[in-house]
Amino acid sequence: MQVTVRKLDDINIILQGNVENAVIDEKITELREEAENTLREDTSLDAEALQDKLNQIEDASFQQEAEGFILQAFIDEGMRQANVTLHDLLGQPNFKTYEKQEDGIDLEIEISTQPTIDTSVAYMDIVPSYTPVSIDPKDIDAKLEEMAIKKAPYTTISTPRAIQNGDLVNLDFEGFVEGKALNGASETEYKLKIGSNTFIPGFEEAVIGMNTGEEKSIKITFPEDFQTKELAGKEATFKVKIHEIREQIPMELNDTLARKIFDNEKATLALLKLKMKEKMEAQAFSNIYNEELKPQIIKGLLSKFDFTLPNNVVEQEIDAKINEKAQRMSKEEHERYKKDKAQFNALRDTVRKEAEDSIKAALIVDALAKKEGIEVNDEEVLSALSMQAIMTGQDAEELVEYYKANNLMTSAKVGLIEDKLFKHMLGVA
Repeated sequence: MQVTVRKLDDINIILQGNVENAVIDEKITELREEAENTLREDTSLDAEALQDKLNQIEDASFQQEAEGFILQAFIDEGMRQANVTLHDLLGQPNFKTYEKQEDGIDLEIEISTQPTIDTSVAYMDIVPSYTPVSIDPKDIDAKLEEMAIKKAPYTTISTPRAIQNGDLVNLDFEGFVEGKALNGASETEYKLKIGSNTFIPGFEEAVIGMNTGEEKSIKITFPEDFQTKELAGKEATFKVKIHEIREQIPMELNDTLARKIFDNEKATLALLKLKMKEKMEAQAFSNIYNEELKPQIIKGLLSKFDFTLPNNVVEQEIDAKINEKAQRMSKEEHERYKKDKAQFNALRDTVRKEAEDSIKAALIVDALAKKEGIEVNDEEVLSALSMQAIMTGQDAEELVEYYKANNLMTSAKVGLIEDKLFKHMLGVA
């Protein structure tokens, strides 16, 4: 095995060389012997069964495993020569060349180490100023009135009237297309909230104005992109009968509403207004932070710090951004970039600056967070995801499981550290 080390700069290193076939063959022999010894130690096999299994072992089956061991040994030797430890490495090795020749495998692997970031640089002058949003008491009352409607139970209308938006209607319906009944398009005493947009577009609007006991035929055209293709774009007729109209009468803004919302007999309207004010202030700050303050801080930090970027991590970030673009590409675009390497490289160059800034910002945040002693524990991550679920109407447990299943917990933690650092810089608790 021959390995030469070439330093591109202070953190990026090229490991170049050749792994002879003899080295790989020696590893294959070693792996074969290990497999044979394992079989011989299996007391459940009689002599004939053992021999059959030994005969089935082929050197070719160990080729990939042997190459994996040798590649790691190649990298380990290069790191030894470069005086680099595992702790120093950043990101995964980037295989720039992997070519099988008659005498072995030619390799060129790029590794990167942690850059040195001078955190003694004066950087607080880039922190933007902002004026905290003042919440109007009228806006607080308006929000509470919305909650009073949502918390109110549905009751049968006391005075006969036609269906209005927001009503809960008990109805029968049956759908027909070209005179034939539609499978699965028939229900009796179905409860439908008007304005929920849970039915075929146009149906709920057509029901508005009907009265209790009224029967009516409604014509609806299925959307062109309707999920059932044979119905897409077709006109349907629905026979509808109204059994009952129920409405929500808003609760009064008082202690009773507060107790219902907090599920606490000691809760008061004053406490409810205070908590709503805090929530609205937090939301207002969040909007300013995400849309204005955070981008300004990132831009300012990028201008303040100068250090060498890890090439392999940048390339991996470019890969991720290209994969995002690829998901929105047509089949023809995929084929064009697959065939034309020059166009593909040009596409990569279009996201290179964005990828470099993203990696640079992440490294700066990591260094400054360590300097400021800012950390985020697992409980904070779970709490943040639960809050996200509440704000977006998702199930908290399902959201957490999604993050775990898709290996997103680390990125969520990194995002929280970034926000915690920036809010610390802004002087926000």
